[in-house]
This record gives sequence, C-alpha cells and structure tokens, in this order.
Amino acid sequence: MAENKRIDAPTGTQTVGHEWDGIEELDTPMPRWWVFTFWVCILWGIGYVVLFPAIPLFNGATPGLWNWSSRGQLEQQMKAETLRRAPITNALSAIPVEELAGNEKLYQAAIEGGRAAFKVHCVQCHGSGAAGSKGYPNLNDDDWLWGGDLPAIHYTLTHGVRQPDHEETRFSQMPAFGGVLNGGEIDAVAAYVQTLSGKAKPSARSAVGATLFANNCASCHGTDGKGMREFGAPNLTDGIWLYGGDAASIKTTITKARYGVMPRWNNRLDPVTIKMLAAYVHSLGGGEATATPATATAPDPEKVATNVQP
Repeated sequence: MAENKRIDAPTGTQTVGHEWDGIEELDTPMPRWWVFTFWVCILWGIGYVVLFPAIPLFNGATPGLWNWSSRGQLEQQMKAETLRRAPITNALSAIPVEELAGNEKLYQAAIEGGRAAFKVHCVQCHGSGAAGSKGYPNLNDDDWLWGGDLPAIHYTLTHGVRQPDHEETRFSQMPAFGGVLNGGEIDAVAAYVQTLSGKAKPSARSAVGATLFANNCASCHGTDGKGMREFGAPNLTDGIWLYGGDAASIKTTITKARYGVMPRWNNRLDPVTIKMLAAYVHSLGGGEATATPATATAPDPEKVATNVQP
C-alpha cells in the first residue's frame, strides 16, 4: 500500500495508498487544535484516574490521591449547615414546648423547619396542604380529637396514636356495635347522630336513636355529642367527619368501628424536629392557645369507658 501512495495534484496532499473503484482517500493531517485538544483530554483522563475514585474494584473503587467522593462532599456540607443552624437548634432544644409560642423568633423558626419536615414525613397521609383525606385528619381546621394546643400536638407527634409497642401512645377504642345492636337500632342511632350536626331533622327514628345513644355512646361522646378529648372521642355536632358524615358512612362506623393509627415519631425523628413539626401544625389555622389537663397527657387505656349495653 505504501508503494501506491502518491501526491494528489489538485490538493497537493498525499494519498493513503489504497484505491477502490477509482476512488482514493487523501491522508489529510488533523488540525493542530484538534490534536492539541486530544492530548489534553488524555492527560486530563490520566490525572482524573490518579486523583479521584475511578478504577472499579471488588468492594468499591480506587480512592484517588485526593480521596474525594460526592458522599464526603455532602457530609461536609451537612456539617457546615448543622453548625450554621446550631444557635437556633440549641435554643429550640432548650425551650419547653409550652413556652415556644411565646417566643416569636423561635416560634417562626420552628414553623419554617417544621414546614420542611412535614413535606418529608407527613404529606403521605395528610397531603401537601395538610387537608387530609378520608381517615386522615385535616390539620387546617379547629377540630381536634386529642387537643390542638402545642403540648397536645407535640405529645401526639411524639407518642403516636394506637401504637402497640409504646405504653405512652394515645389510645382509644370504639366498640363495633354490629354485634350489640340490630340493624334497625343502628339505623336509629345513625339518624340521631345526623341530627346532632344538623344534617337531618329530628324524627321518630332519631328519637329512638337518642335513647340508644344515651345508653351506648354518651359515655365517650358526651350526652350532648360534643366528644371527650381524654378518650379521643370526636365531636359529633360540628359537621366535620373523619370517615364521612352521610348515613351510610355513619352506619359503617357504628357497625364496624374505626381504628385509625398514627406512627410515633420519637423513635424516628430527633426531639427538635418533632418540636418544629408541632409548631408548624399548630400554625396551620386550627392551633389552640391554651393547654388543658385533658390534653396534656394520654389517657389510661384501662380508664376508657365504653358503657356498652346490649
């Protein structure tokens, strides 16, 4: 092939020496800038392999002379951010949750921190806007099963609801009346419950339901149906329903009962994050200003009265 090389007259460039069907290829040299870039890339690649993790091994890769990694960089950034937040974090750790709302600067800082934590840990059930859904409470209104002041919200977040592995969890138990009342009696109780919130007018059926309610339900929901927070019994007069306020949903609740649960966060999140979450939920619109003894601690499950009468 070398013997077939020649200088192409029109271009003055040597050919590569092979020919196909009368077509020859010119051996045009690469542009100098391209050759320079090519060698720079080779040198850069060698430098990268020497300085950074690059060569795969059985249990990882070569660390490189600089021992750099994206995880290490993230860890450094996280440490720097932790140091930056340390003054606020330490202050939030030191202040009792009962006094947090009285310190405007710390309270606002806690709200912003809680807003970020809520998006990570709570939106899956309560929604991005905290409006909840069927079976998951709306945290924007002023209707609370266990209390809506800061200590009560903080306790609920810390210890959860109906967590069998935790003695301090909030606990309540509504019996399933399907085995206690017959179908007609359940219909009557549902009719009466609907009158409590103005969803239905009193009737002969609801009058029967009122008696059944007094005998079977008032011990937890109260004689007026406004609920009792020490038992986690909802207010039936405000028209706010966790599982639905139509007749069919109420009948299902009476017949089968409900047993919603909420995880306790004291085994997943640090105390400051829980305190920030409490501040954020408290700020959503339904937070209450004062604590009451009934919401300061969880009720003893042994004291939850059902007073079920056949």
